[in-house]
Amino acid sequence: CLYHPQAKSFLITEAVRGEGGVLILPNGARFMPSHDPRAELAPRDVVARAIDFEMKKRGLDCVYLDISHKPADFVKTHFPTIYGRCLELGVDITRDPIPVVPAAHYSCGGVVVDLKGRTDVHNLYAVGETACTGLHGANRLASNSLLECVVFAQAAAADIMEQAAAAPPSLPEWDESRVTDADEEIVISHNWDELRRFMWDYVGIVRTNKRLQRAQHRITLLHEEINEFYRNFRVGNDLIELRNLVLTADLIIRCAIQRQESRGLHYSRDYSDTLPAAQNTVLVPGAPVA
Repeated sequence: CLYHPQAKSFLITEAVRGEGGVLILPNGARFMPSHDPRAELAPRDVVARAIDFEMKKRGLDCVYLDISHKPADFVKTHFPTIYGRCLELGVDITRDPIPVVPAAHYSCGGVVVDLKGRTDVHNLYAVGETACTGLHGANRLASNSLLECVVFAQAAAADIMEQAAAAPPSLPEWDESRVTDADEEIVISHNWDELRRFMWDYVGIVRTNKRLQRAQHRITLLHEEINEFYRNFRVGNDLIELRNLVLTADLIIRCAIQRQESRGLHYSRDYSDTLPAAQNTVLVPGAPVA
């Protein structure tokens, strides 16, 4: 991800590394060869952990991805969007290295679906990043997001069209007579920011049992605050989105605690080895937690 105060979540494709880009420290020294014999061509989880290690070890805000040794026309032709955006921010990638940091920008796993996008809830479909299709495995595979979105969307749409039309169920009117407008909206934005921070710090690239336990404790506190808001204040989009984020974060933490190994983009210092056979960490409602 591009590291710049004016760039919010602008992704730098790993194709830059594939086309010869090298990761360097502020002094210009490469560091990937010391982490993996494949260097910059190592899988994204390996590269992300290496960047994270170097940043924490040296107290860096970012590292740099350098493609400037390639001809300028090559860079502009192959990466026109990245070239244009970086140039807007004062970085000419044909001459200067790109400041980068690791970023969590995709979920592997989610709601379990079949080949038609159907979940185990009748008439509920899940497509794309929210679905667990099995296409990625323990690590995200480049361009499979297109497969998940386009192919599974078509399959889900076809299955829906084959279903007999049914009238929507009648629902009771929403009752707001016993709630008021929240007088502390700022709490929601603060909770949102807190969730982002502790998920990155404790459930990010490198995990430990202690970090996961701390995250789980904070999730419990956020659940309590959100439930209080639901009981007493008028529900809005921000509160609903925060509730959904906290629920998703809770599921991620619980799955991570169950997985006592390192596999793909789940890496734990307490369980650094990979088991001979992958263990299932799909959470089933009502099932006992190990």
